[in-house]
Amino acid sequence: MSVPRQKPDLVAKLRDVPHTPGVYVMRDRLNRVIYVGKARDLRKRLSNYFTPARSKLADLKTRALIASIWDFDLHQVRNETEALLLEGQLIKDFRPRYNISFRDDKRFFLVRVHFGDAFPRLSLTRLKKDDGARYFGPFPHGGALKTTLNWLNKRFGLRACRPLKPDEQDYKHCSNDIIKNCSAPCIGRVSPEEYKQRVEQACEFLDGKNKDLVAALEDEMKKAAARLDFEKAAELRDMVEDMRKTLVPTRTFERGARAKVVSTIDPMADVNELQELLHLEQPPLVMECFDIANIGTAHCVASMVRFKNGVPDNANYRRYRIRAVSGQNDFVSMAEVIRRRFSRILLEGRATAGDDAEFSQEAPADALKRLSANPKFVTLPDLVIVDGGKGQLGMAVAELQKLGLHDLPIIGLAKEHEEVYRPGESQPVIIPHERGALKLLQRIRDEAHRWANGYHQLLLRRRVEESILDDCPGVSQARKAALLKAFGSVTRLRKATEEEIAAVAGIGKAVAREVREFLEHRK
Repeated sequence: MSVPRQKPDLVAKLRDVPHTPGVYVMRDRLNRVIYVGKARDLRKRLSNYFTPARSKLADLKTRALIASIWDFDLHQVRNETEALLLEGQLIKDFRPRYNISFRDDKRFFLVRVHFGDAFPRLSLTRLKKDDGARYFGPFPHGGALKTTLNWLNKRFGLRACRPLKPDEQDYKHCSNDIIKNCSAPCIGRVSPEEYKQRVEQACEFLDGKNKDLVAALEDEMKKAAARLDFEKAAELRDMVEDMRKTLVPTRTFERGARAKVVSTIDPMADVNELQELLHLEQPPLVMECFDIANIGTAHCVASMVRFKNGVPDNANYRRYRIRAVSGQNDFVSMAEVIRRRFSRILLEGRATAGDDAEFSQEAPADALKRLSANPKFVTLPDLVIVDGGKGQLGMAVAELQKLGLHDLPIIGLAKEHEEVYRPGESQPVIIPHERGALKLLQRIRDEAHRWANGYHQLLLRRRVEESILDDCPGVSQARKAALLKAFGSVTRLRKATEEEIAAVAGIGKAVAREVREFLEHRK
């Protein structure tokens, strides 16, 4: 893990914040997300945190948050509803310590319609499943949505009863038809085809394609006001307002498998902009970023994350335990992980090419491009990114040159001032903070950092678990190593029988019995 970067001038940074709706992400000195908030006006909202007079009036929790803020990120959206959706998603992903709302698994409402049912109905759910049904939403205003659905059921005569296939027996216990709220398809008052057409019209409304209904309600509201029926006009006014809240156009922000930051900017636009700013021959459709993580001298690890078309390609993430370095040395560690990653790609390419590779005079990079037609073959990235400045970049370049990959595009991203270093150039490229190209680099760098730290913490937890065996009678370091090699972890060792433990070379029945009894008492 790199040392904390210099704290930016947040007041100066605030001057560049736009007066637009959006979500802000607060980070501490270790780059951890500590708070996520939404705002109708980002500039006004953030000024509350960095104006001394206002911060003194805040409560203890807010003052503690302000004292912990080291930097912040912004995500602009189109309206307040999108801000609410994105805020909830990011809070679920990061679970910041200063957020309370949304930290559970509660989700916004979706509307579900399954046209495979005999008589489909509009139902509310919080979880989208791959069950062949159509889903609309999410809708952040739950109360407005429920009011809108009740109106749609009445307007189109849709059933609200729960039976999957209602019949005459269910009709006898239903009053919706009596009060003219249902078209009663269960007793054949309308045909199944006509009923499904009604449901389709309601779905078009939820899709925002039939706004004439809202206009008709507004006309009805004005007529009620004109005849001095203000109670009816107020009821219609509230109905129109609920419909407008429900139909506000929003984008959905899907939850990442590994809590990645959601970007509201077109990823491919960022990719193309990055190509232009770095003067690359082709768009960096495939990028790989490398990061080193170490705490103290134990378990130095590295990560490689791969982005494709500007978004994470999670299936091709890799983690490494650094072997050649004792202690902290990010430069040598970076050289090792670059060597291991790209030498493996070259070896796989050689194996794929077969005997022809032995006598080929083709450059390694050209040969790998030719082999890229094979869908199972892992190709070279269009751009390599190392987390660090000139030192890490220089070590990575040297390793690539040893492997014959002289022309593979590579850059270093220094955290302190977000400077981009290129081989052979003393001065870094400074990309403005608001440019999508820099935000793309930050996303892949942050993802590499998270992936490396997650692996580091996993190894530390394993080490703590393995240390339990140090206190087990009769288990020397050699026997401990033999047990862990045989079972992989203490967790699996706990599940093993006494006979299975005794079968490990150098253990025997007596020691196996000691191990079983010891682990039973240390649960």
